[in-house]
Amino acid sequence: MRSSLKYPAIIILFLLVREACFSQNDSAGKKPAYDSIQPVYDSIEIKHDSATNRLFNYIKIFGDSERRKNLLEYSEDTIATRQDETIELIKKLTLEAQSYLENGIDTTGLTDELKRIRLWYEITSDGVFINTGSIQTHRNLETSYKIIRELLIRTTARKLSLDNYYKSLANFRNEIDSLYQQEILYRFSSDSAVLMRYVERLTVVSQEIKPIDSSLKKTLINISELQPTVNLLVTKLAASIEQIELFQQRLSANTFKRSSNNLGGPVTYSRPFNEIITFSMIKAKLSFVFYVKNEMGKIVQLCILVIVCSVFLFNLKRNVQRRNLLNSNAPENLVLKHPFLSALFIVLNIFQFFFIDPPFIFSVLIWILTGLSMTFLLKNSIARYWLVAWLILFVLFLFACFDNLILQATRSERWIMVVLSGVGVISCTTVIVNGPRIQLKEKLLIWFLGFAVLMQVAAILSNVYGRYNLSKTFLTAGFFNVVLAILFYWALQFIIRGLALTARVYNKPDRQLFNINFDPVSGKAPPIFYVLLFVGWFALFARNFYASKFISDPIKNFILEKRTIGEFSYTIGSLFEFILILYVSGIISRTVAFFAAGETTTQESTGRKRGLGSWLLIIRISIISIGLLTALAAVGVPMDRLTIILSALSVGVGFGLQTLVNNLVSGLIISFEKPVSVGDIVEIGKQSGVVKSVGFRSSIITTSDGANVIIPNGDLLNQHLVNWTQENPSRAVNITVAVAYSTNLEQAIKILKALPGKDERILAIPEPTVMIRQFTGSSINIQLFFWVKNINDSEAVKSDIFLAIDSAFKEHSIGMPLYNKNDS
Repeated sequence: MRSSLKYPAIIILFLLVREACFSQNDSAGKKPAYDSIQPVYDSIEIKHDSATNRLFNYIKIFGDSERRKNLLEYSEDTIATRQDETIELIKKLTLEAQSYLENGIDTTGLTDELKRIRLWYEITSDGVFINTGSIQTHRNLETSYKIIRELLIRTTARKLSLDNYYKSLANFRNEIDSLYQQEILYRFSSDSAVLMRYVERLTVVSQEIKPIDSSLKKTLINISELQPTVNLLVTKLAASIEQIELFQQRLSANTFKRSSNNLGGPVTYSRPFNEIITFSMIKAKLSFVFYVKNEMGKIVQLCILVIVCSVFLFNLKRNVQRRNLLNSNAPENLVLKHPFLSALFIVLNIFQFFFIDPPFIFSVLIWILTGLSMTFLLKNSIARYWLVAWLILFVLFLFACFDNLILQATRSERWIMVVLSGVGVISCTTVIVNGPRIQLKEKLLIWFLGFAVLMQVAAILSNVYGRYNLSKTFLTAGFFNVVLAILFYWALQFIIRGLALTARVYNKPDRQLFNINFDPVSGKAPPIFYVLLFVGWFALFARNFYASKFISDPIKNFILEKRTIGEFSYTIGSLFEFILILYVSGIISRTVAFFAAGETTTQESTGRKRGLGSWLLIIRISIISIGLLTALAAVGVPMDRLTIILSALSVGVGFGLQTLVNNLVSGLIISFEKPVSVGDIVEIGKQSGVVKSVGFRSSIITTSDGANVIIPNGDLLNQHLVNWTQENPSRAVNITVAVAYSTNLEQAIKILKALPGKDERILAIPEPTVMIRQFTGSSINIQLFFWVKNINDSEAVKSDIFLAIDSAFKEHSIGMPLYNKNDS
């Protein structure tokens, strides 16, 4: 501020001196042209000019010095500010790098995980790349392929995260180094005090940054050393998968060719059987654990479905017992015998198709659970012969599953396979020949047993003549075919009987929960059920043949292949998912509406309102909305694109959907404001009745004669609506009685006032009142006024009171005059 005031002071001084000089020049100019003392004045003027110039030069030099000084001060201030900003930016980036290091990849843990992956790979390689023996097996290649594929997915994910982590740390390091190299940090102040403070600050910041910078360098070195190991492992796993695929193709091409010596021929390769069992179980465990971790979401959904289905069956059983709708010998009782086991059996049979490409041991676990559940449910419900036959088949099935888990061929296993196939041939043939078919409900089972016999004979012949893989395929497929057919058949029976019971318990004359026609007595289901049963059985049966991949893989690729329309990408599978989610949402919405209607019937009979009926429309809208959003997310539609859909809807509204939108919005207003709720008794226009439902577009009112009147929601809000039960279900009733002029009015009033107290349906408070209303030409009109607890009982109460009045008047000889048309 002081330096800025110097320049105006110097300028003012300069102007004052110049003014004095100029004034002297002017006065000298007024002298005559000739003056004897002119030379003296000239010498004085020269002296004055010399002093002015010296003063002017001094002022100029002083001004330049001050300007340079101010510029220097400004420059140093600017440099200091930029230095502060740079130092703060270095500190900020260093702290971010420290946070990233603390929350980043644990290189030690990653190293341990890579060791485990290499160990798992070595285990998986057994029987495929090492200790191969003389025969490659389909099951070993398939199991090894799935394990190595999972290892490759995990390693690839670690590689990507490691690369991104290294890239981020390198970016931090480069940004910090570039800031360190900025020239502004190395320009120092001419003021020694300022310079010392700056040096001290740099020293402090350097001490703070040094350990973080050292850690950053160390981590970058560790990651750079780890990356080649991860890249090499990824390459090795990918190459192994390609090699296994090549082995599978060769093995499939040579399916019907001899792969080993005949069963009685010399042994070309020998390995301890217990060693084969050990590594087979380890591989099975690995594939099972990996799959369960990846499909944990579906497994949780499966558990939730089992719980929901169990609760439903428990409630169904309680309702059936309460209403005595079922005797102990009824076929439908089977599904309610043990609700949890029935739910587990039904859900597992259906939900297993949602698990895509599971390992064999996972499918075996599901089949064991369903088989044991069915056995426990049927043990006292089917003929003993067929129960024993089922148990024998199920045990043979378990042995076949265990044999299919053995991943390498040995002579011992081949003999076990021959024995197992022989027992299967004998058992199935015995059942076909000696089984009491009159006790067999599904005759088609005989054909499945015959097919199993053919498969086991083919397994024996293939095994004897050195076709090991073909023999194992025939062996497992033969038992799988008959056991899975039985499981699916009884699952269908349980579903039919559950639907039949549900329809009976929740039967309503005007509403139907299931639009399915079935006969629960004969156990026959609609043809579509049997079509689905066959498709499911065939899908599981075909998994035993490697050739099925040549059909399933193109179908999978067709379903999962991405297609693009403009900027929108979709798959056929996502479209199916979209339709399925909307369909399931609609079913859930209708089911909620159905049971809410049942609740409304209950509240009408009890006179008490429940919340679900009032909130039914909001619940249904929420279900449909969630289903729609989930379906859009499944098909890959971004949520920001919904604005386009809403814009299209707004255009549609402008071109003729005003009425529809008005009714939809009115439905929402009714749901929130509740001028009318489900179960209310209302009058609108010339219609009166009970509100049966409040839908999206319209509401249904059931009249006293049973007719359903559909009224648009907009009309409910726009017209005059009388709601008799919105706040209070009670209703006032007036009864007018005419008595003769000779009647003792006090006695008549006393009798009328006492009658309502004898009926429990009439409120005691407010008390019934009796008033004389009118004198006519032939009678005196007396009015009885009381409140009925429930409006639904008003007409019945009124009728009973009329009878009581008539009886009481006759008992006390109170006469009632004949009606006179002239009376008013």
